[in-house]
This record gives sequence, structure tokens and C-alpha cells, in this order.
Amino acid sequence: MTPRDLLVRSPLFGQLAPAELENVAALLRRRRYRTGEPVFREGDPGAALYVVETGEVKILLGGAEGKEVVLSLLGPGEFFGELALLDGEPRSADAVATVPTDALVLPREDFLRLLREMPSVAVNVLAGLSRRLRRTDRLVHDAAFSDVRTRVTRLLVELAETRGKAAPGGVVIGPRLTQCDLASMVGATRESINKCLRSYAAQGLVRHERGRLVLPNLERLRAQIL
Repeated sequence: MTPRDLLVRSPLFGQLAPAELENVAALLRRRRYRTGEPVFREGDPGAALYVVETGEVKILLGGAEGKEVVLSLLGPGEFFGELALLDGEPRSADAVATVPTDALVLPREDFLRLLREMPSVAVNVLAGLSRRLRRTDRLVHDAAFSDVRTRVTRLLVELAETRGKAAPGGVVIGPRLTQCDLASMVGATRESINKCLRSYAAQGLVRHERGRLVLPNLERLRAQIL
């Protein structure tokens, strides 16, 4: 897949005209990251926008004693790093590759120029920020008012809807997600995640295949949070 083909799939650039896509693609530079390698760290200066080409990047906040909270998982076509470019402040979170990842990098100066010259890009940036703010609001709400089971169920449904792939046996969520990953995304312990997944496995709502989660009946699982 060429950078231009990826941009067509991106929520940030997908609405641009063909000539505009070519112009943006010419500005991008590819960078590769190993599993666990940071793209940037909290406090770093914001020098570029990133679009995931292949692989996956997690956005996270670190805490004391190595604890972390995963704010989002981003796959091919999704972008990140725009906040520090807009306000000129340092990075507000870490971005780390969860698997071998290729990212397309757009320098800050080019990004800001595109916002001025292409209003649709600016609108899409605002839409992306709004979606992430809504998700953060929901995380805060769930942490305050929902039990672990509800939080895990909501997360599984969200991952299935945004990252899942339909297969004969159900919806497959990938890349590999560990119980520690799920725990950090819902603010729970690995033990409580294990208990919840075992309960759902006994009900036929979740199973593991080759290190990946499979949801055999998404509608039944979704009904658990109604």
C-alpha cells in the first residue's frame, strides 16, 4: 500500500481531492518502530503528526510503580500527536508501538500549513479531538460509576466495533491483547480481568484463539451492558 492509498483510508485526509492527496503524500516520511519502542514520550516537544501505516500504537499515561493507563489503541489509517502541534505544549502522553509498526510522519510546519490551506483537514482534526474527548469522558464516568464487569464489556464491544474483523467463528480482535493490556485500559487489576473473561468464556461469549480474543456473539455481549 502506498502512502496515498493509506491517506484515502485515513479519517484525517480521506475527503481530500486526488491532487491534494498526492501533495500530502509527498510530505510524509516513513519511520519504523520495534515492539515496545516509544514513538514519543510525555514531555517531549511536539514536532510532528503521525499516521499509522502498519502495526499498532498505544497512547498511554504512566504512573508510579510502573502502572499505566491506556487511553487508546490506534491502527492503520489512524493519526495521533496532533494535540501538541496545535497548542505548542509538550506531549501530554506516551505513544508506544505494541507490535512492529510503520508510521508516516508529517512535520509540524507542514501540518499547520495544511490546516490553513485545507479546511476539511482542520474540520477532521477537530472531529478526531472530539471523539477522543468523548471517550475520555466515558472512561472517567465508568471509573466512577461502573463496576469492572461493565467496563470490560464496554471495552470489548468497542474494540470489536472499531478494530474487530468478522470471521466464521465470530469477531476477532487483534493484534494480541493481554489481560494486563485490558486491565490498563479499564483501570482494573489483571486478576479481575481474568475473572471476568473466564465468566464470559463459560457463557460462550469470549474465547481465545492463537493469542487473540474472539467474540462469538457480539449482540449477546452488547446486551450485557444495556
